[in-house]
Amino acid sequence: MKQAELILVAGPYRSGTNDQPELIAANVEHMSSVALELYKMGHLPVLGEWFALPLIETAGSKGIGDDVFNEIFHPVAIRLLDKVEAVLRIGGPSQGADEMIRIGREKGKKIYLNISEISPLTT
Repeated sequence: MKQAELILVAGPYRSGTNDQPELIAANVEHMSSVALELYKMGHLPVLGEWFALPLIETAGSKGIGDDVFNEIFHPVAIRLLDKVEAVLRIGGPSQGADEMIRIGREKGKKIYLNISEISPLTT
């Protein structure tokens, strides 16, 4: 029987937003909606943002892209790559999401470029 996979959803966060909060929120909402689809398929999705953003706030970041933000945001997702079985790349251009794919490949993780490549465990 196929096991549920822990899957990192990697998509644009800041890319193409000019750091406008409503556009960033829309990017997170898109990643979260894909995560919900994965969950309904029987898998356990995760976003780096779910871990990084509360830590960034607690660490005292004054804004997106400041030193505190940069010390935590991508490094959290990179640490997550050690724990997940797979990475799903979604959305448009994103250097950060592309970096997660590159590092995921280096770590031997399954790489999905479309949710249709992932087998559902539930019907």
